[in-house]
Amino acid sequence: MKVIGLTGGIASGKSTVSKLLQERNVPIIDADKIAREVVEPGRKANKMIRKHFGDQVFLPDGNIDRPKLGQLIFGDPEKRKLLNECTHPYVRREMFKQVVWHYLTGASFVVLDVPLLIEAGLDRFVGTTVVVYCSEVLQLQRLMKRDGSTEEAASQRIRSQMPLSDKVDRADIVIDNSSDRSQLEKQVKNLIERVQPSTLTWAFEYTAPAVAFAALVVALKNYLPRALLFLGDKIAFLQGS
Repeated sequence: MKVIGLTGGIASGKSTVSKLLQERNVPIIDADKIAREVVEPGRKANKMIRKHFGDQVFLPDGNIDRPKLGQLIFGDPEKRKLLNECTHPYVRREMFKQVVWHYLTGASFVVLDVPLLIEAGLDRFVGTTVVVYCSEVLQLQRLMKRDGSTEEAASQRIRSQMPLSDKVDRADIVIDNSSDRSQLEKQVKNLIERVQPSTLTWAFEYTAPAVAFAALVVALKNYLPRALLFLGDKIAFLQGS
């Protein structure tokens, strides 16, 4: 099974691409969704955040007060790093579980939708890195329109992230979201065709681990007792000599 990493920048259109993939029945593992789930009340990440950031970033019902937490870590790399240390291990564990699930259910490929795919070093664990790109000018215009923010505030948010141009340099496939939706849909269609493995390749990738495991079991069953018996004879001979 192929694992595809999907990333981009704020207001670049990554979420739109992810939705278009879902509409075409492509399995998506959404890191943002998982990140929201792992910090729910009672979860370990929730408890760690309370331990390191205090009650001030929590609502009365135990959920995180996201605006307050955001204000606390915005512009403070050390606090942002600490928050990531509280959440990332649990996000990665859940993502891995979902990858295994999709493999066991016979998916030919799965897409990891991860905003910080490259920043977090997760691009090392995917077969293909896909970056959704648009110019910084267009990115700024879209962000201002989407959030109703000032140019200064929007620029600050964009500058706080890894530049899209740097992500493009690390990409295997670039989806240029500088035009209209129809052009974006064509690129998504081409992406699926490009990463979709052939039936033969899928069958080999899906069955090879199971065949290898079965062969290992057979080998252990047939040869391990003999090896242990031989080893026991050698030990007995050495002890008697």
